[in-house]
Amino acid sequence: MKYKPDRYGNLISQLGYGCMRFTKKGAAIDFEKAEKEILLSIEKGVNYFDTAYIYPGSEECLGRILEKNKCRDKVYLATKLPQFIIRSAEAIDKTFHEQLSRLRTDHIDYYLMHMFTDDTEWDHLKSLGIEDWIKQRKADGSIRNIGFSYHGNTEIFLKILHAYDWDFCQIQYNYLDEHSQAGRKGLQAAAAKGIPVIIMEPLRGGKLVDLPEKARKVLASDSKGYTPAELGLRWLWNQPEVTCVLSGMNSEDMINENIRIASEAEPGHLTEEELRIVEKIRQIIRERERVGCTGCRYCMPCPKGVDIPGIFYHYNLMYMQDGKKSSVRMEFARNMGIRRESSFASQCIGCGKCEKHCPQHIDIRNMLKKADHDLRPLPYKIGIHIARKIMLKKK
Repeated sequence: MKYKPDRYGNLISQLGYGCMRFTKKGAAIDFEKAEKEILLSIEKGVNYFDTAYIYPGSEECLGRILEKNKCRDKVYLATKLPQFIIRSAEAIDKTFHEQLSRLRTDHIDYYLMHMFTDDTEWDHLKSLGIEDWIKQRKADGSIRNIGFSYHGNTEIFLKILHAYDWDFCQIQYNYLDEHSQAGRKGLQAAAAKGIPVIIMEPLRGGKLVDLPEKARKVLASDSKGYTPAELGLRWLWNQPEVTCVLSGMNSEDMINENIRIASEAEPGHLTEEELRIVEKIRQIIRERERVGCTGCRYCMPCPKGVDIPGIFYHYNLMYMQDGKKSSVRMEFARNMGIRRESSFASQCIGCGKCEKHCPQHIDIRNMLKKADHDLRPLPYKIGIHIARKIMLKKK
């Protein structure tokens, strides 16, 4: 296993264990199976374990495993404050102590503000006294590092990144999302500040494993014999700015394979030909795109606040992921629907300013209407409206 330092010199395994997808037995987590897999990972050198308050049963299961096998001191625990449901200072403290109890520990090594999509969410937490709270928790040792996980666009990510002295951050990043969400620009900005970056969704929820047949043939042309998953992981570890890549491993074979790859991969190890193969595969996946948007953001800012690249990204994703329209609509609702300042296509007034700057010469105004129709059918419009009223009520 290879390791990378955090801000304070602690060494983090470059493969981390994502604990959101433990195998279920009925409605509950299969504890015995999860225990075997966690212990195998620790034995093989994985030391970063990521969970969250809202992952059903995950904190409790992980805490039991570490306590039962007396290996808490062999790992770094990462969990998250569900900031989107926090409405008071008391709720912050109550939630945190509940997490300590679930995890059967007296401290969290890496504590994140969960799922920021807008800088107003950090402003809301600040209004509740989160900065003083963090200072107190660091002083008493119950939190060692403070960070945030992020889903949103690059500009907002950079605002949050520079809004506080963070110890680390966590972003969705893979070769399909290279220029969306925080993107490569966000990754490099964090690294430039000396902030470790933890990667989630490295294989886009399996999208980069179940490649189209045409893409598999392209990959087979590489003499290294990489699997789709291996290429996706190696693409990440090829970049020196990546600290740790999370994988939701739920089989011993997957654990052993990912650890093998993590033990071999290092910055700059991919050849120019292998990087060209990644680009070819990316183009094949995108052949089903509805809009030729590259995410360059030359169309921005929109005078009415429409997030044009964000909308087109999710619109394209609906047609790149067969049979997963509902999941993309939910992702759109999560990532863009509950920002303080709404950014929906319906806000477009048809001024055409964006089209004058688009290098791809996209018919943006017309395509925004089509995208909004597909991303926000009536039930989703209603759901997003209700969610905004509830979640933004006191922010």
